[in-house]
Amino acid sequence: MLSRTLVFLLKLSLVVMVLGSFGLVWLDAQVREKFEGKRWALPARVYARPLELYPGQQLAPETLKRELQGLGYRFVRKAEQSGMVVWGAKKARNHQVRLHSRGFEFPDSIEPPRDLLLNFTGNTLNSIRNRQGKVLPLIRLEPMLVGGIYPNNNEDRDLIRLPQAPEYLIQALVQVEDRDFFGHFGVSPKGIARAMWVNLKAGRFVQGGSTLTQQLIKNFYLTSERSLSRKLLELPMAVLLELRYSKDEILEAYLNEVYLGQSGKRAVHGFGLAAQYYFGLPIDELQLHQVALLAGLVKGPSYYDPRRNPERALKRRNLVLKILADQQVITRAQMIKAQARPLDVLKRRSLHKGNFPAYLDLVKRQLREEYPQEILSSEGLRVFTALDPQAQYRAEQAVNSTLATLEKRYPEQKGQLQASMVVSNPQTGEVMALIGGRNARYRGFNRALDMRRPVGSLVKPPLYLAALEQGYTLASLLEDEPLRVPQADGSIWQPQNFDRTSHGLVPLHHSLARSYNQSTARLGLDIGVDRVIDMLQRLGVRSELPAYPSLFLGAANLSPVDMAQVYQTIAANGFRTPLRAIRLVTDAENQELSRYPYEVEQQVASGQIHLIQYALQEVARRGTARSIYQQLPYKLNAAGKTGTSNGQRDSWFAGFTGNRLAVVWLGRDDNGKLPVTGSSGALKAWIALMKQVQPQPFQAPAPDDVNYVWIDLASGLRSAEGCEGAQQLPFVAGTSPRQMTRCAQEQTAWLPPENGWGRAEGGYGATGDGRPDDSGTQRRAEPVPLPEPVRKLESWIRGWFD
Repeated sequence: MLSRTLVFLLKLSLVVMVLGSFGLVWLDAQVREKFEGKRWALPARVYARPLELYPGQQLAPETLKRELQGLGYRFVRKAEQSGMVVWGAKKARNHQVRLHSRGFEFPDSIEPPRDLLLNFTGNTLNSIRNRQGKVLPLIRLEPMLVGGIYPNNNEDRDLIRLPQAPEYLIQALVQVEDRDFFGHFGVSPKGIARAMWVNLKAGRFVQGGSTLTQQLIKNFYLTSERSLSRKLLELPMAVLLELRYSKDEILEAYLNEVYLGQSGKRAVHGFGLAAQYYFGLPIDELQLHQVALLAGLVKGPSYYDPRRNPERALKRRNLVLKILADQQVITRAQMIKAQARPLDVLKRRSLHKGNFPAYLDLVKRQLREEYPQEILSSEGLRVFTALDPQAQYRAEQAVNSTLATLEKRYPEQKGQLQASMVVSNPQTGEVMALIGGRNARYRGFNRALDMRRPVGSLVKPPLYLAALEQGYTLASLLEDEPLRVPQADGSIWQPQNFDRTSHGLVPLHHSLARSYNQSTARLGLDIGVDRVIDMLQRLGVRSELPAYPSLFLGAANLSPVDMAQVYQTIAANGFRTPLRAIRLVTDAENQELSRYPYEVEQQVASGQIHLIQYALQEVARRGTARSIYQQLPYKLNAAGKTGTSNGQRDSWFAGFTGNRLAVVWLGRDDNGKLPVTGSSGALKAWIALMKQVQPQPFQAPAPDDVNYVWIDLASGLRSAEGCEGAQQLPFVAGTSPRQMTRCAQEQTAWLPPENGWGRAEGGYGATGDGRPDDSGTQRRAEPVPLPEPVRKLESWIRGWFD
């Protein structure tokens, strides 16, 4: 019987050993597969444009200060390491800044950390010198992190290498969490025994015996479930991990895997990201008291949360510092000094300093045209964008101040008004700033991209541009009188002017500047709705447009980004430049994956575009946007158009200068009536933005096929300089009126025979000197045709001299 039992036990032992061996082989394969493969799903990182600094740059010191604050630089009395700034006192107009930049690995080059001395005079950066006094021609600050595209498990981490870990972090972890780490083989029998004894004495579970390796196994491979089966798996896997990999490799994985907090729905994993979440600093800039707090959080990130439980967190941090002092890792003096420091934790619970949700939304949509979601949320891509944090800040300030002023004037609108703004560079098509709602830093409905509202008179410039292609000129007389247009459903469309007044015959450019509805509707009916739709689509509208006459007055539901694309094409001289937010995408190793270069495609001839640009400048000088020059310099040569939808439910303005284009919308989400129009609402926000930006003037040199001619505004006939009611207008060659007013005939000038008895250089009644006029356009005068009797006399005289 005994022998039979022994045989059975032997066989059972062999079976267990075989199964155990297979189990260990399987566990070993699991450990190796994940540890040697892609360990983590890394979210794509989205960056703003880097701020470039160079001598002679127009840059206000306060603008630089705001940029550095956004990047998390610390303003100190003595800059001793990267990420620190000494902001010198202003003396007269001079200002000096000592800056320890952090450096950054850009796709095209590595910008090293630098110790810099910046000298300002007024708003000009005069010089940049390094620590040795050498003048530097150009430096780039690191770009601001805009946000990320996260995996479905909402885990987020900022990977670090072991050498990047700040001084004392490894020692703090080892001394507090696993003092025998460098001596055990993954499992610490002494630690387990000590924990069992403490728990037995306490009569409850108060201490765990897990090593750092076991903690890594639990977080990396298993779950946080407290069960015997999980513990039985944890022990052999920890041993296998130690057999396969070095202590340094295990420590580095632990630094990046450990759970250290919660930012909304996103779990904060790893010390790299925790440094940003709690202190707003890169991990290599943490000081001793900050390192101690992070090490103390490992035991319980929620229980010791320094924002919710600051006293508890402070006590835990000080305990870590005491342990380090007791183990002679730091001195008693260092401990006392560090314990006297506050927690220094950021008040806001945000991982990203930028927090520009509307712009990030635009970036994601453009990325998804090329990359699947799985790649975006797991491969650690780096996305470099055109977002200008300073332009974004100014746009937000402009919107907020405008809404505050309007709500103060109209108290019944308080809390009801909403806003959106798109800011771009008209020369490149890059989107510099985007506002999706009045609370620009909060995620929600993105009005810049997803809102569809009637655009009102913003549609008129494309309509007038289509008319210019059909042979109309800026001097063409339009009939601004009431009209009745029968509709397919039997109704009658009867557009009215905003002032409920008809104005008779008006020049085309005057009709656009004053935004007359009746003359615009008549013009649209003459050229046809299909041509208007075609022009809008050529200018960049992708949405389906209603083929009804009401389209002529803006009964088309479009977004602010749609209208920004339309006016971008007009500002870019008829070349359609797709609005773009992304400049470059690289992989996690900084290898370029895709570039988004400047693309152009000519959609409208340069001559007609020059004419509509002139007309849009006239909107700002004499038309519905003339309040621009009450606050901005006349030399700005701004061009734009106001818009108010039917029923006064939407307030729009789209305008551009030499280097800034902005489209503004104000309205209510409930489609309620507004107390303002485009001129008294959205235009105010546009002006507020441009006052801060101080943009370059808009310059529009006349194309070769465009000449400037003096025109009598009342009759549309050719006139001359000095004649009453005359204005110089641009015309595509061959389209200017030939018939002259009596005043123009009387002012006909002649030259002596040696000059050919011809017309004066530059033409009769025109400046002819190529000087830019007050509209910023480079004028080329067209010769005035001679009256028939004079032409015959000139011919006879020439024949006599010949």
